[in-house]
Amino acid sequence: MPLDLPSCSHLVVTQQDHVMTVRLNRPDRLNAVVESLYHELLGVLAVAQREPDIRAVVITGEGRAFCVGADMKAHEGAGRTLFQRRQYLQLGNDVGEAIAQLSKPVIAAVNGYALGAGAEMAVACDFILMADDAQIGFPETSIGTCVGGGVSKWLPQLVGLAQARRLLYIGERINGTEAARLGLALASYPADQLMPEVESLALQLAEKAPVSLAMLKPLVNRAAQTDMPSQLQQELDAVFTCSTTEDWQEGVNAFAEKRAPQFKGR
Repeated sequence: MPLDLPSCSHLVVTQQDHVMTVRLNRPDRLNAVVESLYHELLGVLAVAQREPDIRAVVITGEGRAFCVGADMKAHEGAGRTLFQRRQYLQLGNDVGEAIAQLSKPVIAAVNGYALGAGAEMAVACDFILMADDAQIGFPETSIGTCVGGGVSKWLPQLVGLAQARRLLYIGERINGTEAARLGLALASYPADQLMPEVESLALQLAEKAPVSLAMLKPLVNRAAQTDMPSQLQQELDAVFTCSTTEDWQEGVNAFAEKRAPQFKGR
C-alpha cells in the first residue's frame, strides 16, 4: 500500500522493504534548509512514526551535498520579525528532536557537505555513514551564531568532550575518514559504495523486532543522564513489555526451530 505522504516540493520520499528513504531535494542550493523543507521533513517523519510498515529511515541528499545548513540567501530576503526568527530556529530543534525521538532507527547517509543545520540533522540520527570525501562541520562560530538541534548534547557523547570542543569552537570541517576515526560516523566508504552500504545496514535494522528497537532507542539515548537503579528499572520494564508481544514468541520459536524470525511489530 502506498504511503499517505504530505505534499513535498523539497523532499523525495521512497519506500522499499520496510525502509523509508528521504532525499533532501534542493540540489541547486546544495540542499540548504528553508522553513518549508523543515515542515515537510517533520510531516514525513510523522508518517514514518505511525506507519508500522516503516521500520528504518534513511536521510540523504540529492546532488553533491547532504545539506549545507541554512539557506543564507533566503535569510537575507526573509524580513522576519524577531518572533518569526525564533519560530524558524525552533523548527530546527523540532526536526532534531523528531529524529532522536522516532521509535525507529534513522541513518544519515552523508554523501557530500553536511554543514551547520545539515550536520545537526546528521548528528541527531542513530547512525552516520559517510562517503570518504564527504565533509561534516559546525561553522557557527565563524558566522556569529551557535549550534542547535541537540548537537551540544550528542556530539560530546559521540567523540568525547575534547574533540567536541575542537569541532564546535573552531568549526573545522572533517572528511568521512576522519569522522569515522573519531566515532562521529559509524563508517566511511568510497562514494560509489556509500548507498549500497547504507541500504545493507537499513535492511539489517528492518529485520529486527520493531518493539525491541523502540524500547532500546530511548534507553540508549538517555542512559548518560540516568542513574543505574533507574536504568535497571527501565530495562526491566522494556524486557517485560517485549515479553508480552507476539514477536517475543516468534523469536523463541525461531531460535528453537533454527530459522530466521519473521517479526510483525506486535
